[in-house]
Amino acid sequence: MELIDGNLISRQIIEELTLEVSNLVGIKPSVTFVRVGEDPASVSYVNKKGKVAARIGIESNLMVFPEIITQEELINEITTLNEDPSVHGILVQAPLPSHIDERVVFNHVLPTKDVDGFNAANLGRLCQEDDDAFVACTPAGIVELIKRSKIETEGKRAVILGRSLIVGKPVALLMAKKGNPGNCTVTICHSRTRDLATVTREADILVAAIGRAEFVKADMVKPGAAVIDVGINRVEDASRPRGYRLVGDVAFDEVSEIASQMTPVPGGVGPMTVAMLMRNTVKAYLMATQAIT
Repeated sequence: MELIDGNLISRQIIEELTLEVSNLVGIKPSVTFVRVGEDPASVSYVNKKGKVAARIGIESNLMVFPEIITQEELINEITTLNEDPSVHGILVQAPLPSHIDERVVFNHVLPTKDVDGFNAANLGRLCQEDDDAFVACTPAGIVELIKRSKIETEGKRAVILGRSLIVGKPVALLMAKKGNPGNCTVTICHSRTRDLATVTREADILVAAIGRAEFVKADMVKPGAAVIDVGINRVEDASRPRGYRLVGDVAFDEVSEIASQMTPVPGGVGPMTVAMLMRNTVKAYLMATQAIT
């Protein structure tokens, strides 16, 4: 079994972007992160994104609002960012407080600054196979892993376990689109799929994004399949200093015995998400500067 090293591939992408940004003349790409509240995971994620941006040469700014901010107030703040030509990319860190409708907020981000790829316009452009679409970062990272790992997709059967707007549905569209990677026959399955193991065993490429720790067992995987594990779950482990360990949606030890290629958790899809966010930011910058010229 060949391990797909997301840490290594993400570093390659970051190095490529660093070189590209260093050759830009004039103002540099700029991204603004919007965070509501002090959720520890959100704080950690945004800090990491800021550090990677700085390494590449992308300017990043952070706007933090209290959890009591109203939806209207948050929308007004995003409107200001939409109208600011010095801001090329906007990322609203999820989750948002329960009184705020995430879909409304994501759809208010200008599509040309939507570096997270959650705006309905970008999802629609993805359906149309429009190269100007901003693709959500995790799906984009999954496809980049597949491409750089030289996993053959032409005419292959891809099964996507999970149907979220953040991962499952965009990945399915990317795997079915014309081109390479792409040209797959795609099946989306989920927790309500009947005889789920029979469906997943059809996959030449299995993308697991169901959000259940070690849900995918060896008897659900076709021997020789490439397995992309999107999940990241905490399971109790008294032997670890923190009292837990991180696992994916796939039972790694047993599935790795029959898969041809596989991502680990951590160190697989996760690092790719940040790398693709940075790629989207550079893309937004280039589109904005080309529009001006």
